[in-house]
Amino acid sequence: IEPATLDELRIIVEAMPERLRLMVLLAAWCALRYGELAELRRKDVDLANGVVKVRRAVSFTPGGAVVGPPKTDAGIRDVAIPPHLHDIVRDHLKDHVRQAQDSLLFRSDSGGHMYESVVYKRWNAARKVAGRSDLRFHDLRHTGATLAAQAGATTAELQARLGHTTSDAAMIYQHAAKGRDRQLARELSRLAAG
Repeated sequence: IEPATLDELRIIVEAMPERLRLMVLLAAWCALRYGELAELRRKDVDLANGVVKVRRAVSFTPGGAVVGPPKTDAGIRDVAIPPHLHDIVRDHLKDHVRQAQDSLLFRSDSGGHMYESVVYKRWNAARKVAGRSDLRFHDLRHTGATLAAQAGATTAELQARLGHTTSDAAMIYQHAAKGRDRQLARELSRLAAG
């Protein structure tokens, strides 16, 4: 999986309808799964503490949307929202989310859960604009994990952020961050220079 670059992510977000931009940003910067995103509600966003609380996920069956726990027990977690997204989250809550605490962050036109097919139609067009027809929506989660690893997250921190029960999956992103060695060396020299 080739994660999205920051430029590609910016292009994709700008190409998405306004009401879906935050979904893409949270998928990438918070490494959330689609089912977790689609079940987020106003009460799950704590801007005072800068976190999104993942407590439930939705899956889509032939019989309709089914809400249950996240994929794993470790999936129940608080994920810190990067500060550069706080105003975007606040604006999304103001402009696109009903006032009731149980209101979905990303709702369908009928007010229910937003099926993947609705998002993917827009997603497919946006990723083409960025020249990344290969990028799946789920790859944004990998993008977020890689960005966190590049920012210096330990394996344990990645495991907690992603909601993984073992460190095996988190280790993939640690290996992806090893390409940062030259950047780290430059930073060490900068520190040495005072």
